[in-house]
Amino acid sequence: MMLLIMLIVVLRYLFNLGWIALQESVMYLHATAICFGAAYTLQQDKHVRVDIFYRRFNARQRAWLSIGGTLCLLMPMCSMIFSVSWPYVMDSWLHHESSQETGGLSGLYLFKSLLLVLPTLLYLQGVSWIISALECLFGPPQGREQ
Repeated sequence: MMLLIMLIVVLRYLFNLGWIALQESVMYLHATAICFGAAYTLQQDKHVRVDIFYRRFNARQRAWLSIGGTLCLLMPMCSMIFSVSWPYVMDSWLHHESSQETGGLSGLYLFKSLLLVLPTLLYLQGVSWIISALECLFGPPQGREQ
């Protein structure tokens, strides 16, 4: 992706060449990386959070907070994004939407499908978090062999 961006800059500013499709591809790649990276970031626990209380909590309190935050914030937001995006994406698929720019990329409907992929991946990661938190709360105590 970085090479593509560098190629666009070099072609545009040094050789005075530019193509709409090439510029759009950078935007599509950037948005794709964000959509797929959001769930990974959540899985790695690298998302933005106010740690002023969280860092002082023990493992059980963190588990309860994770369950509450996932059920009350993450999952409703993912459901809302999915339900609002569904008609928009389906309309795009119905018309096989492509770029409005002359010389732009076709297949814009594929790109817009990421609006459904993002909340789905985040929702699944939320389910995984809840399972991990429940295991922390109700699983076998750590440090003891069974």
